[in-house]
Amino acid sequence: MMAYSYGVTLLILCPLIFLAAFIDSIAGGGGLISLPAYLLAGLPIHNAHGTNKFTASMGTAMAAVNYMRSRKVDYPAALAGGLCALGGAWAGTSIALAMSPRLLQLCLVIILPLAGVFILSRRGREEGAPREALSPVKKIIFSALAGLVIGCYDGFFGPGTGMFLTIAFSTLVRLELIRAAGTARVINLSSNLASMLTWLRGGHIIFSLAIPGMICAIAGGYVGSRLAIRVGQKLIRRVLVVVAILLFIRILWDLLATMR
Repeated sequence: MMAYSYGVTLLILCPLIFLAAFIDSIAGGGGLISLPAYLLAGLPIHNAHGTNKFTASMGTAMAAVNYMRSRKVDYPAALAGGLCALGGAWAGTSIALAMSPRLLQLCLVIILPLAGVFILSRRGREEGAPREALSPVKKIIFSALAGLVIGCYDGFFGPGTGMFLTIAFSTLVRLELIRAAGTARVINLSSNLASMLTWLRGGHIIFSLAIPGMICAIAGGYVGSRLAIRVGQKLIRRVLVVVAILLFIRILWDLLATMR
């Protein structure tokens, strides 16, 4: 199952899972670190996806609780988006489970660099002047649409989902950035849980790695969300840019290697 001993595997995984949950709790994109970490540890691609969903769900749950306690969640938007994300995540995960590991790995090599480039292109974007709030009906419609589409992506692939949700709720639903981040964490939790249950039913979660990873993800989600609420995102934005550049180089290298 793994290319390393259990102890060495945990030494590789635990810091990366903490970092992934830390970043994901602030602006999303943690899956760009955690999923490659599980693949680096030697897990088959379906098991990597399933185990990653389990740990990501725990870290996102902790972050969501922190945002809710600090009143940084728009509940009507979160409810509409979360309910639609459930259906979208189920559909996306069902598609992923039906694919062969080789085909899914090819999708990973193609999608991951694109997701990294997208996050890089959006990281430096600041909030503009205050915009007129949407009507309640439009807010519900746009929230539901964002949850459905991005939830499907989350179930099928995952990395970058929180970032896409934060952007959608900041630009499309017109929430303040910190409220967009908090609302995105609640919806991301919904889609993560739906996807996780589907992977669990298929027997693709490796609990010997998922349990230690869960502890690291909860710690990372707590620290990251508290920092976002108290300090802001400027420093983390710079850190995420550096991480995204390194990941993009690594995945680009893997893509070129597959062409030889």
